[in-house]
Amino acid sequence: MTDIVIVLVVLVIVGAASWYVYKEKKNGAKCIGCPSGGKCSSSGGCSCGCGEK
Repeated sequence: MTDIVIVLVVLVIVGAASWYVYKEKKNGAKCIGCPSGGKCSSSGGCSCGCGEK
């Protein structure tokens, strides 16, 4: 029973993280880990280095 609970908790965490990434990408965020990810210019002008390859 404990294993089932642990697996369910992990699935909920992974699902929530996936949903957050999907939602942010849909809103136009280029770099989700960057605090200014939604404000990056198209030329890669983020201070966090999102536009760098």
